[in-house]
Amino acid sequence: MVRGILGKKIGMTSVYTADGKYIPVTVLQVGPCFVTQIKSKGIDGYDAIQVGFEEKKEKHVTKPLVGHFKKSGDKFYAHLKEFDVQNPADFVLGQELTVDMFEIGEMIQVTGQSKGRGFAGTIKRHGFGRGPESHGCRNHREPGSIGCSAWPSKVMRGKRMPGQLGCDKTTVRNLQIVDIRPDDNVILIKGQVPGAKSGIVEIKRPLF
Repeated sequence: MVRGILGKKIGMTSVYTADGKYIPVTVLQVGPCFVTQIKSKGIDGYDAIQVGFEEKKEKHVTKPLVGHFKKSGDKFYAHLKEFDVQNPADFVLGQELTVDMFEIGEMIQVTGQSKGRGFAGTIKRHGFGRGPESHGCRNHREPGSIGCSAWPSKVMRGKRMPGQLGCDKTTVRNLQIVDIRPDDNVILIKGQVPGAKSGIVEIKRPLF
């Protein structure tokens, strides 16, 4: 059994259950992915498989990767990722991995790159409170005092300050699969997942 697979975020919508319950869901295109390399503990020190997602033309692939991909077939991929497996012998090069590996109601985790928000202040970035808004106050959205006293007379490392917000690798856990549509390679997940539309995501099961 493989732990995860690559996919793409399509967008958000909503569905109704059989008993009329309204559920907001995120639509993910999951695979199909193909096994491009098999790693074993005896040779590589750990058990895993490398999978490729989204085909691309050979002319857009570097020569080292062309040779790598031809070991598993005649297809070339835009995205590669390794996933843990329990038994590498269960897989073969070129094997297709699809949405059929998941089940409705299963709990998964999704990892993606969050949307970049640019440079943000402490209120937007960390949820700080505002200063007084009365007449004469000159501190509305400033973070306030940041320094220490006479000792150590410096700003401590890790102080929450204004800076870059978003554009980070983000994981959301305990997401439930609401529906699976194998014909379209699509799953519907309750709630939201990180990233913008068309962003590449990793869909994983919890640790073995």
